[in-house]
Formats: sequence, C-alpha cells, structure tokens
Amino acid sequence: MTTTIDPKTYVAPPDLLAGRVILVTGASGGLGGAIAVACARVGASVILSGRNERKLDAIYDRIEAGGGPKPALAPLDLANATATAYDALAATIEREYGRLDGLVHAAAILGNRTPLEMYDVPTWCRVLHVNLTAPFILTQVLLPTLRRSEDASVVFASSGVVQRPRPFWGAYAVAKSGLETVRAMLAEELAGITNIRANSVNPGPMRTPMRFAAYPAEDPNTLPTPDRVTGAFLYLLGRDGREVNGRYFDAQ
Repeated sequence: MTTTIDPKTYVAPPDLLAGRVILVTGASGGLGGAIAVACARVGASVILSGRNERKLDAIYDRIEAGGGPKPALAPLDLANATATAYDALAATIEREYGRLDGLVHAAAILGNRTPLEMYDVPTWCRVLHVNLTAPFILTQVLLPTLRRSEDASVVFASSGVVQRPRPFWGAYAVAKSGLETVRAMLAEELAGITNIRANSVNPGPMRTPMRFAAYPAEDPNTLPTPDRVTGAFLYLLGRDGREVNGRYFDAQ
C-alpha cells in the first residue's frame, strides 16, 4: 500500500540529507536561513549564499552549534553580481564538492507595494532582476554541477500571489509568476534526460521582515516562524520527493 506524503505536515528523518550538498540562496536570515539550518540538521553539507556576510556568519555559527556538517560560505549579491561572480561560485562548488545535490532559491526582495501607474521603474527592474533573472542565471550556471548528482533537486520559493493575483504587488508578483514559468519549463526540459527535478513551494505568511514590510498593521505573533514551514522544502530535497517533478506546493 502506497502512502501519500503531505508536504505540509512532512517530518524529515534525521538522516534525510546525509551526504548531500545543498546550496541555499537568501541564507542570511528569514526563510533561507531557516531552510539552511533545517537542511544541516538532517545531515546536509550546506552552502550558505547571501549578500550580508555578517548574517551568513550567524547562520554558519547556528549550524555548527547544532552539530551539523561543516557549512560553507558563498557570499553573493544577486542585485549586482557579475557573470564572473556566478562562474566563480560554480567553479568553487565543482572543485570543492564535485557535484551539487540541491539548489534552493529563497532569496527575494519585496520592492514597492504601489499601483502600477506609480511604480518606480528602477525599483521594478531591480526586483525583477533579484527575484527572477538572478535565479535563472544561477540555475543555468549550476546545471552542469547538478547533473553530476545522482539525484538533484531545484526548489524555488514561490508566493501565493502567483495563484491569486492581487493589486499593488507590482514587480514582486510579476517576478514570482515568471519564476513559476521558469520552474515549469525547467522541469519539462530536464525530465527523462537528467536526474534533476524542479519544483516550487509557497511558504505562506511567515514572521519575517518582508512580511512586516508588506503588512505593517498585522500582528506578527499570529504568524508561524520560518522554521515551521521548512518541511515541504526538505521533502522535495530528499529521497521521499525523488519522483516529484514540475509541481507547486503550499507549505501551509
């Protein structure tokens, strides 16, 4: 009898990601930091990527204090990274690990919540770049290293705005919708010819600075912390999600 796993309630086995190498963007805090810590807790060697090196160091220390495998630091400012920086990151992972088993795109910026008629164009371009173009570039340059894994997983952090378009979400909503298209195309293009799968997870409302910026009147204590919504990401990164490809999931 086959048991259907619900990603919303998934509890990862202690050794789920043992021996696996996972790169997490936006790992300096919020959702990305929580995913990085959760991956290390179940055995992954985590590569921490983000723009704030001080905050990355703090996540690094949390992982070490928790007894997880020694993580690696890979500072990268997605808003300003050059082609050389992307290529250097890919070359370093290839040299140090020989493969990449998982890539989690958790980095994102909110931008303005204003009508399109009033949206600042430079901000629009920056949000689209960080939330859409940069994940595409990073995935592209890391595909050769992902191909070296016997079982590789790419997971995009999505948003409820892609399922329920709402006014005033501007470039953030457009970028997240575009990222869903990237995920869908990537999954189909790689299916059957590689061991790489691609899925996305909407973490839902969380107690994060981005959420507070979007909803300043909301009581943050009514929301779960990011560490409470990592189960779906672990599911897709590990062996239990091996046959899952091209899917969108809600974590709550």
